[in-house]
Amino acid sequence: MEHVFMLRILQQYSVHSKSAGPFTMESAINVLVSQFKAYAGKDGSLHTLSKDEFQNLVATQLPNLVKNATDPAVIDRLMGSLDENNDGELTFAEFWQLIGKLASRHAGYSQ
Repeated sequence: MEHVFMLRILQQYSVHSKSAGPFTMESAINVLVSQFKAYAGKDGSLHTLSKDEFQNLVATQLPNLVKNATDPAVIDRLMGSLDENNDGELTFAEFWQLIGKLASRHAGYSQ
């Protein structure tokens, strides 16, 4: 089930890709950036995720990698651990920390 997120990325890429070339890390990054932008801005800034936007993104895009993704307490703790400047919103750089942590755990590089 942990491969579901990457499968979703692959499916989205194959549907939205204009080239018939192989799936690359560049295309994976493009999908991550596109998904961030799609969820950001619904509550305000187009460049940050509010708590509600973050919870929606995590619950819909990362349900198999973030346990209890719909639990507000889990989202509060997770967002608090990522929000370096404590402004209540996540920049892309702050969000990227989560992607790195999830990828490392998924690959067995961290506990």
